[in-house]
Parts: sequence; structure tokens; C-alpha cells
Amino acid sequence: MSNAPASRPHVLVIVQNLPVPLDRRVWLECRALIAAGFDVSVICPKGPGDPSAETLDGVRIHKYRPAPQASGALGYLVEFVYSWLRTAWLSLRVWRERPFQAIQACNPPDTYWALARLWRRRGVAFVFDQHDLNPELFLSRFGEPDSLMQRLQFAFLKWLERRTYATADHVISTNESYKRIAIERGGFSPEDVTVVRSGPDTSTMRPIHDPDAPAPTRHTLAYLGIMGPQDGVETVLDVMDELVHRRGRTDVDAVLMGFGDCYEDLRRRSTELGLDDVVTFTGRVGPPEIARHLSAATVGLCPDLKTPLNDVSTMNKTMEYMAYALPTVSFDLVETRVSAGETCLFVESGDIAAFTDAVEGLLDDPKLRVRLAREARERVATHLDWKPQSEAYVGVWRSLLGGTVDAGPVRKDYVDLVTPEELERFVLSRGPIPPAS
Repeated sequence: MSNAPASRPHVLVIVQNLPVPLDRRVWLECRALIAAGFDVSVICPKGPGDPSAETLDGVRIHKYRPAPQASGALGYLVEFVYSWLRTAWLSLRVWRERPFQAIQACNPPDTYWALARLWRRRGVAFVFDQHDLNPELFLSRFGEPDSLMQRLQFAFLKWLERRTYATADHVISTNESYKRIAIERGGFSPEDVTVVRSGPDTSTMRPIHDPDAPAPTRHTLAYLGIMGPQDGVETVLDVMDELVHRRGRTDVDAVLMGFGDCYEDLRRRSTELGLDDVVTFTGRVGPPEIARHLSAATVGLCPDLKTPLNDVSTMNKTMEYMAYALPTVSFDLVETRVSAGETCLFVESGDIAAFTDAVEGLLDDPKLRVRLAREARERVATHLDWKPQSEAYVGVWRSLLGGTVDAGPVRKDYVDLVTPEELERFVLSRGPIPPAS
């Protein structure tokens, strides 16, 4: 096979921490490149039941069996090495099918700079799509290193980050906080760092009608996202325990969508608290289930505590709640305020009582729910939508490798978000009908 580049530039996207298209940011990026005339291949781990190779919406996806769940420093090292070797092998397969002109590596972890350096010998460019700050992630999970082993681990993470920065031709940052770090810590010029926020595609991510759903008898609190030690999902259980067992509410339940290292621990904790009849764990869910649950929920929850990582990270779930016109309660984080503005109720980090009060206030105030829902949807559609972000993203590749993104058809069962009376009717229909005042 000839290694001469074809007329359509080919980008290889590498992801380790989530399968594609489950990683919604990466999937939006891939589709944006396809719509702009690029060829796209992805290497990522398998999810349950996933095939080893498939083509979706023109994106060729190659998947490997994920490493066993890591435990301790040695376990994480084994996971990183295993995933790196499987990815390197699959990159050779992708190259044989069709040579690629660039690699995009999405962290964590910060290990694929070494693979990029190998491919650089073939003239392949390297773009670092920085989803997480791994040194800050370490500090958020373990605190300041206070032992020799922890100091070595922390120093190793910082070294990996420096190597990634040093190898990258361009950095894509999820927000201005990350861009500042790429400039200050990575030594990049501002023009070599592009902010591409993880905004939802609000033309398709929007509330839907479910004509077959029975009238709700409870308000539903919704959580969507990863369930790791840094995500604070146990706060959702604490809030439910307070509402149900301390405040005696019988009109509330919760749905927790997602998976992660803490998933089984959270399920056990739910049982210990006697919440299994009012808390549902869905596990891994796709867009149809997300649309159904977020369209039916009354309040969205952002329980991420204020940590060195969370404070400067853009939370996808916040904007996805907004896309579904879902009033939200969150701990007060810098970048969450940038996303939500005044459309979210913020409370001090770690204050479970205040968080519960804010949730209960929304449940008991239909007018507040309607106002926040309307403002959230308007803000995400006008300021945070994926379309302008996709244009910035595609612009990176055009400058490196040098049509418009198709929003797709509008479904007829979408909720009318333009008519104020229809939006109000929909928001109030999400929970039990409030008593007449």
C-alpha cells in the first residue's frame, strides 16, 4: 500500500479512559471532522458488548479489551503500559488501512506523547486534547504528597505532562483555565492553544415528549456522569437520605446515570441507607436513555466538591442539564459558574444541608424551576452550543493539515422551547402537580 496522503486528510484519535461514542465530547469532535471533509479513525477501549471494529457515521473505530481495573500505583502502571501497547499495535493496523497525517491524544493519561514521537518519523503531527489536569487530579484524590512514594508518583505525573506539552504541535483546552495552564506550565504561545469547550449540540440534545410515560408521582433528582472518588456522587445519596429519612418527603426519588471506580461502593451505600426503593442506578447509558431521564427529571445535581481539579474543570453534566432545560444545584466551582452563570443554584462546597435546602427549595417553588429552566436552556443554546466550538475545533485541523457541520433533522417529538407557555407547562409536568395556591 502506498503511504502517500489521499485528498482527504486522515486524523487518528486516541482515547483511553472511555469508549467511543460513549465519550460524548470526542464523538462530537469526530463527527465535526467527518462533516468538514476529514477521514477519522479512533482507537479506544471496548465497552460491554462492543465489537473490535466498527464504522459509525463514517468514523472507523478500533477497540481493544480494556485492562483489568487498576489498584494502587503498580496497577495503574500495568494499565497504562497495557493500553499503550494495544494502542500502538492498533495504530499500525490503522496506518496499513490508510496512512494518517495527525494524531489527537485525549488524556488521561499523559502517555501517548511517546507514541506520537514514534509516528513523527513519518511526518505525523500531534495534537494534545487536554481533558484533565493529571497533577491536579492526583492532588484532588490524595492531597499533597507526604510520603516518598507519593512524591515520586506526583513528580512522574508532572514529568509526563511536560513531555506531552513538549511533543504537541498544538493544544486543545476545554476552557480558559486549562489554556492558561498550557501557556504558563507548558510554555505554549497563546496562538498555539485553542479553547474548545465541551458544549452540547443543542439542536439534538433537548427535551423530548414521552407520550407513553405515566403521570409522575414523584420529583426525580438526576445525576449524569462518571462515578469516581473525585466526583462526589455520595453527596446525592446524602441528600436523598436527608430528604426521605430526616425531612420525611415521600415525593422524591433519584436516578444516577453512569459508572466508574465508585459504582459498586455507591450501590452498597444506597442499600445501607435504605434508599434502594427511591434511588435507581442505570449504569452505562446512551443518548436515548439520557434524553428520557433528563427530560423527565425535576432537578439536576452537580455534587463535585471544590478541589484543585474540579474548580478549573468544565463539567459536561452541567451543560447537558441546561440543554434539557433542567434546573440545577451545584457546589460553587469557578468553571461551573462560567458555564451556568446565574441559571444554577450554587452552595458552598461540602455543605450537604445547604445543598439539600437548595434542592428542596426548587421542588417546592414551581415558578423558580420554570425561570431557571428557561434561562438555562437559553444560555446553553446561545453561549455554550457545540456548533461554534466545532468551528474552532475544525479550524485547528485546517491550519495544521490544510463543509460546515450539519446539525441534522429536528425531531417532531421535541419539546417546544420557544413558546413560554409550552416550556412552563413542560417544566411543571416533570414532577407531581403542585397543589393549587
